[in-house]
Amino acid sequence: MIGFVPNEGKALETMVGTVRYLRLPLKTRLIKPNDDLMALLEEYARPHLQSGDILFVSEKVVCVCQGRILRADLVQTSWLARLLAKRVRNYAGTPQFRGMGHGTAPAMQLLIDEAGYPRVLFAAAVSALTRPLGIKGAFYYLVGKQAKSIDCPMSWTIEEFKDYAKKAPHDPDGVARQIKERFGVEAVIVDANYRGAFSLGKSTSAISERFIRELLRDNPAGQDSEMTPFFIVRKAN
Repeated sequence: MIGFVPNEGKALETMVGTVRYLRLPLKTRLIKPNDDLMALLEEYARPHLQSGDILFVSEKVVCVCQGRILRADLVQTSWLARLLAKRVRNYAGTPQFRGMGHGTAPAMQLLIDEAGYPRVLFAAAVSALTRPLGIKGAFYYLVGKQAKSIDCPMSWTIEEFKDYAKKAPHDPDGVARQIKERFGVEAVIVDANYRGAFSLGKSTSAISERFIRELLRDNPAGQDSEMTPFFIVRKAN
């Protein structure tokens, strides 16, 4: 589509079932802590929106605008965070490595702070029991999506954020509803990476998690230096 350029290795179009969708990335400047999210969307998204569009917003940029980031070296880590971080399988040192995930003690500590110690201990116990049976993902399912979205380091490729940890966004459902009210389109606050995608906030429950997973299975917005934290999803003609 004229005016929209896919990120490297991605495509503007994809199929979900029998329906073809456009995924239109919106390139922005470097977004900094306490920037106004709605003002950014006015500048970068408003000129391109059409009736029936869905506006996807990276949860990472929501966190930046909310000031929910901090230097990783300021996170006070507990014995539990250090213990669990060592058990995260992120394939560091192998060709499968794509990032530390929660394999750093600061990231794990922020996950514990978000989910709470009892929930994390329960999730860790269930994971230890089920992993030998070939059941994967129990830990993250049980700690919840908000805790799962925590990241440290926040970015590998953006210099300003490489030493920072990111907390979970505050009230992502409320943010999505605010976007819908202001811009007149449905909105999703999304966490997407090479492992898949899931919503943290939606303006309507009619947008299913299955639809989001299939639509974003290749993470068309990219992960870091692409700086396309907003993208429009539109049915292709």
